[in-house]
Amino acid sequence: MTKIAFLFPGQGAQTVGMGRELVERLPAARRLFDVAQEILGYDLAKLCAAGPADELDSTVYSQPALFVTSLAALESLRELTPDVVLACEAAAGLSLGEYTAMVFAGAMEFDVGLRVVQARGAAMQDAADARPSGMVSILGLERGQVQDLCDQARGDGVLEIANLLCPGNIVISGTNEACERAAQLAEKMGAMKAIPLAVAGAFHTQIMQPAVERLAAALANAPLKKPTIPVVSNVDAQPHTDPDEMRALLIKQVVSPVRWEDSMRYLLGQGYDQFYEVGPGRTLRGLMKRIDRKAACDGVNV
Repeated sequence: MTKIAFLFPGQGAQTVGMGRELVERLPAARRLFDVAQEILGYDLAKLCAAGPADELDSTVYSQPALFVTSLAALESLRELTPDVVLACEAAAGLSLGEYTAMVFAGAMEFDVGLRVVQARGAAMQDAADARPSGMVSILGLERGQVQDLCDQARGDGVLEIANLLCPGNIVISGTNEACERAAQLAEKMGAMKAIPLAVAGAFHTQIMQPAVERLAAALANAPLKKPTIPVVSNVDAQPHTDPDEMRALLIKQVVSPVRWEDSMRYLLGQGYDQFYEVGPGRTLRGLMKRIDRKAACDGVNV
């Protein structure tokens, strides 16, 4: 019997034009963007539909934009294939996407989640601005080799594994100089490619520590409840149902590696065999193909 899990994308999946068709076609999607405009104080639907791209790509805007657009995509799925939504038994989200997953699972109300995401994006942007840093995708090396790369290239800067995405695709984060050294050294160590990512800073490392206190304050005022379905945490690749535990893990997530491959292997081990990427882009489908070619992973048009 098919077991369904929903996957929600993280920062980097945003594109100008996302959500436009949903807002025009679907009243439930329009309502989400209307509520978002009241909370955020700007026209998020317009920003998603028309950009400009550099503004949409800014952490402070991209996180709320992806959160709302992914939930609008969920409303589209609910309209087109309601049985699939009702049959979904687990959820996971990549970094920011974990908040979307928690709203879907009933652990957090939409307006509460959006306020936390707004605070998270602003805090992470400020932490990145305070210390020039970045992220580099390392293709073709295993975890141990990437750890060796970080140890060799770190110097007196910061360089840590940030995202364990799938076999042969691991993202490292750190100070700019350390990232540059790592990119140069990676191919000498046998990597196929080292690709600097267009992000504001070194997410999921100690460089984000200044954001922790502000996120903790936002989450302290955010009512959480037990989810109706398991949501797999990025931090330990396990499901959690206790609100205090979930709150603590969301705070820890900002400075901890995203264990996406481990999270997917957990779901696969629990018998999940039909996945839906709910939100912009195709990144999560691509990662799933690298983790388990047999697992079916479909998308939702946004």
